[in-house]
Amino acid sequence: MAAKQILVVEDEKPIRDMISFGLRRAGFEVREAMDTRAARAQVADRRPDLMLVDWMLPDMSGLEFTRQIKRDPELRDLPIIMLTARAEESDKVAGLEGGADDYVTKPFSPRELVARINAVLRRVDPQVEGSVITFEGLSLDPVAHRVTADSRPVTLGPTEYRMLEFFMSHPDRVYSREQLLDRIWGGNVYVEERTIDVHIRRLRKALEEFGYDRMVQTVRGAGYRFSTHSE
Repeated sequence: MAAKQILVVEDEKPIRDMISFGLRRAGFEVREAMDTRAARAQVADRRPDLMLVDWMLPDMSGLEFTRQIKRDPELRDLPIIMLTARAEESDKVAGLEGGADDYVTKPFSPRELVARINAVLRRVDPQVEGSVITFEGLSLDPVAHRVTADSRPVTLGPTEYRMLEFFMSHPDRVYSREQLLDRIWGGNVYVEERTIDVHIRRLRKALEEFGYDRMVQTVRGAGYRFSTHSE
């Protein structure tokens, strides 16, 4: 299977180099553009599988560029992840409503970025073979639908599996119960928020015998996160 091609649209060369290096190490083919004009030329030459677009670009904001791409009938299904230092909720909402498929706030780890890219690629094309996601000795294979801990199989119910896949694809970020319900169950399904707590307990119990329950962390007053770092 050919490597997926990512177009990185970022005007700051050190950041662009860091992102490109991490993506190449993860097995992606990477092309680069320092502004929207160069990005359009790259897209016209060869359409990428996904674009990473910085919010602050010299010739046009990344948000407006994303809106333009999404208005183009031939490009509207091109996945875009916005990169930005703007962490306010209103900025995130603007980015997502502008057509971005995901939103990553700087600073971010290369591992998180790769996980988010793979998650978006799986959403837009379910037939795409997703990469195995691994944290320490815990691995999730989205193609085989299998979870292992130190090479031993972990038995999970379907909801706990979806929850773990979401967490491992979005590490080190805090999600409220409402956000988890929307991301895992979908916005059109009515489920009480406390249901999240039940499935969190089941997920932790399944991971406990392997010592990985500590990765599913409660953030008091905010929600839950998946992290290899201590709470």
